[in-house]
Amino acid sequence: FFSPLLRIPSEQGRHKAFSMCLPHLAVVSLFISTATFAYLKSPSISSQSLNLVVALLYSVVPPPVNPLIYSMRNQELK
Repeated sequence: FFSPLLRIPSEQGRHKAFSMCLPHLAVVSLFISTATFAYLKSPSISSQSLNLVVALLYSVVPPPVNPLIYSMRNQELK
């Protein structure tokens, strides 16, 4: 995944590419990790509050974060 980014010749270009990709990777990894945790967790550690936190992280956090990332990038590009 990172090999095309590492082949960018200028350091400034690599920095710009990484700064664009890393926030998106963070959101995707949050989404996937909470879904994986919810699917693979043991029934013995089932509690209502844990289920609520996982559900919130899985369904509520990623959608508003993506537009936030795009708006920050648009301001930086201007």
